[in-house]
Amino acid sequence: MTHRTFATRLSRPTAAVASPRLEPVLLAVTATALITGGIAWLTGAGDLADLFWGLGTLSAVIPAVGWVLAALRHGHTGVDLIAVLALGGTLAVHEYLAGALIALMLATGRTLEAAAQRRASHDLRALLEHAPRFARRRTDAGVTPVPLADVVVGDLLVVGPGEVVPVDGRVQSDTAVLDESVLTGEALHVERGRDETVRSGGVNAGGAFELRATATEQDSTYAGIVRLARQAGAESAPVVRLADRYAAWFLPLSLAVAGLAWLISGSAVRAVAVLVVATPCPLLLAAPVAIVSGLSRASRLGVVIRDGGALENLGRARTLLLDKTGTLTRGRPRVLDVTAVPDVKAAEVLRLAASLDQFSPHVLAQAIVDTARERGLALSVPTDVTEEPGRGVTGNVDGHQISVGRLGASTARPGWAKTVDNRALLDGAAVAWLTVDGQLVGAVLLRDPVRHDAPRTLRHLRAAGIERLLMLTGDRAAPAHEVAAVLGLDDVHAELGPADKVAAVRAERERAVTVMVGDGVNDAPALAAADIGVAMGACGSTASSEAADVVLTTDRVDRLADAVTIAQRARHIAVQSALGGMLMSLAAMAAATAGLLLPAAGALLQEGIDAAVILNALRALRVDQAVRPALTPAAEALIHRFAAEHDNLQDVLDSVRDAADRLSDSSGATALAAVEETHRLLTERLLPHEYAEEHELYPALAPTLGGPEATATMSRAHTEIERLSRRIATHLQLAHADGSLSAEQLDDLRSCLYGLNTVLRLHFTQEEENYFSLAP
Repeated sequence: MTHRTFATRLSRPTAAVASPRLEPVLLAVTATALITGGIAWLTGAGDLADLFWGLGTLSAVIPAVGWVLAALRHGHTGVDLIAVLALGGTLAVHEYLAGALIALMLATGRTLEAAAQRRASHDLRALLEHAPRFARRRTDAGVTPVPLADVVVGDLLVVGPGEVVPVDGRVQSDTAVLDESVLTGEALHVERGRDETVRSGGVNAGGAFELRATATEQDSTYAGIVRLARQAGAESAPVVRLADRYAAWFLPLSLAVAGLAWLISGSAVRAVAVLVVATPCPLLLAAPVAIVSGLSRASRLGVVIRDGGALENLGRARTLLLDKTGTLTRGRPRVLDVTAVPDVKAAEVLRLAASLDQFSPHVLAQAIVDTARERGLALSVPTDVTEEPGRGVTGNVDGHQISVGRLGASTARPGWAKTVDNRALLDGAAVAWLTVDGQLVGAVLLRDPVRHDAPRTLRHLRAAGIERLLMLTGDRAAPAHEVAAVLGLDDVHAELGPADKVAAVRAERERAVTVMVGDGVNDAPALAAADIGVAMGACGSTASSEAADVVLTTDRVDRLADAVTIAQRARHIAVQSALGGMLMSLAAMAAATAGLLLPAAGALLQEGIDAAVILNALRALRVDQAVRPALTPAAEALIHRFAAEHDNLQDVLDSVRDAADRLSDSSGATALAAVEETHRLLTERLLPHEYAEEHELYPALAPTLGGPEATATMSRAHTEIERLSRRIATHLQLAHADGSLSAEQLDDLRSCLYGLNTVLRLHFTQEEENYFSLAP
């Protein structure tokens, strides 16, 4: 695939419009003609007034005929046909004022709809920006840059640090460390050994390595992603305007009534009067006003919807497909737990690891440093830092030789380290091991956590009528199924490439209107293939944003539920306004058929109908409290305060579990000291936090959540946390009286600690999902 081919724009068919500036110009011309004619009429210049009104009518006839012809070429008529007949009729019977009024209404409706659609842009510029243009080929004469199109199968290429893998191939060096997030969406780096295959589009996150090309540029993975996006975008059918769908039956009815009026009365003026009041201004105005109002309302919440058609489709969606990494999860690893040998505190393990990792660009290193800083740990400045790609970092911290990273396959692992390995396997976590002066002293477990707002979002989506929730991910099956179980998804498709995601989207589209949500370049083809593509634009790739119909500009997936609710409300109001306006138009048509309305009077009546319809459509701008409960500023400030405290209390939760683990190993002085330290942390830090939540946060949230009963379950958890803490304190009193922990105490004390650990982690998660996610 050539560079020029990459630049080919991905676009979807849209309504044909002669010029992007036509509608506002037409609106200005028709409004000017109507106003100027009115001034002339008031001054007694009736002929001049008719001239201005006639010119205004004529200015609308020409583009309206173009719109009708364009619609016919696409195989459907539209509401514009009635407007053309009414405009032509008013000119034929010299009812110029009526014609000018119709022209203004037509121009207004078209301008509103064009404003909603003009932002449509479905090109994939980011794919082009990421795509390499050259490769470095190694020959006997040395390493020389060559155009990517000149690379052939069998060439030996050199990929430097930070460079994009140019073509598919096999690693010819010992190891290659790659960031494949652009392909799989997974943030964790992967290591490829000698002769393992790598795909184009990945970024070299380690040292330089050699690559034997197994495909040309055009046949490589990354070029295939671009082709898939272009093909998927071309398949997406244009959205039929809401107004045109109702016009399918309103148009023939209007023509039949007008013909009947002419036949009965023998007067063309009466037929024109019918067409004037039949001009579907409620259709031309109500739908665009409601849709544009919905677009405006969504944009205030950080949801950019590209056009009215996307909003209409979003309101009809019944199936939702979600990527995992960056969409349902944060997309960045976070520290899950810290484990230490018996004579070292977990906080010291984290501090030492973070001190050394300050100089590492690795995504896991950044997560460790961020967590240490959140917990207020004082980091030291390391010296003599070196990093071996795929292995880890070594250096000197506080006079000790420190290493953080992977353990060699031949490294002897004590029992506690095997426990860490087992937990990492069960939790789908990565492990960063810490050695001090050659001795293994601790481990940091990291995992990409589920977004706090994801459970609430999916519950709201189901309540809004989404019937199927599925995950499409390039990640392994085990962590994907764990996330799906937590969130209650209907199905999971794991280990998918871009082509597999597109196939899954196409299969779901055959069943119902389908929404695809993603954040990476690898999601762009699937977003383009869906009825509605939604991109996590705040932290996602530009490619996914450009391929999407909806972009969430804030890093919150709960905005998706807001967008669906707003779309459904706007569509409901648009339909309600259009149908109500048409019923009033039908009544006016009956009056015109009986000769009770002249064309000019009918046009004025239609203006009144339009005003009523527009006022109703503007209700889509109002805030629907069902979308998001309103928080007081004080409650919002409390949420942010206690959310920060949750981050600071993670070491207390780690201490509770660590003390329970120490009791499992022994009941001596070390285990007793661990329990005593845990009790101190509970008394000084955790219990005051829980008390403040109970007496400050929960009362502030009660009005928003519907009363104190809404927080009753969480209050019961506070009671259980306090009960278990008191029970641990009683055990310590007994141990101090006897001089040590007795054998009779161990089972109950261990049960209290493990139980408290479970209750605390569940309680923290529930508060973060149900309460903290309410705050912007």
